Amino acid sequence: MPELVELASGHAAQELAASLPRRWQDVQGVAAKAREIARVVPEKVRDLLIAAAWLHDIGYAPNIAHTGFHSLDGARWLLQQGQSPRLAALVAYHSCALFEAEERGLAGALVAEFEQEHSITADALWYADMTTTPDGTPIEVTTRLDEIGERYGPERLVTRFWVRARPTLLAAIDRVERVAQPIAGGQAWRASA
Repeated sequence: MPELVELASGHAAQELAASLPRRWQDVQGVAAKAREIARVVPEKVRDLLIAAAWLHDIGYAPNIAHTGFHSLDGARWLLQQGQSPRLAALVAYHSCALFEAEERGLAGALVAEFEQEHSITADALWYADMTTTPDGTPIEVTTRLDEIGERYGPERLVTRFWVRARPTLLAAIDRVERVAQPIAGGQAWRASA
């Protein structure tokens, strides 16, 4: 396993496995999905994508969570650990986090501290996260969004931001799916020409 990915998976295991076992299941599933679709991104950033998948929810860890906004907390922690600003920014903005930041009154801090990347790499991270259930199994993105709404109810912050973010997320998912083509019955992915 390349060094960055090994470091990321180790941090995720250390911070989440014992304290948040269901979150740990989710992270493992997202990392597996990122590995599966990594060929949609340029080869030089495949390890970055997989590392970001391992670390995307690190901000939920009890000793890392400070603001209650896991994307921001995780990204700040990554910088404190000496990780690259790009890795931290991918975590900071994963899966439409700017919409959640707005709901939480933290958009100013997020934008001031991290630059949002608009790339197939960022899209692939969103894809991996939002096509994985909280238990780490694959799911269709629309089913996942419906499940979030049912689980939290219409008045909760999480549901409100996903209602607003849905078109942005679906556009990112579509970009990844247009680049990726299933091989051998959908078991692996390759970048399209």
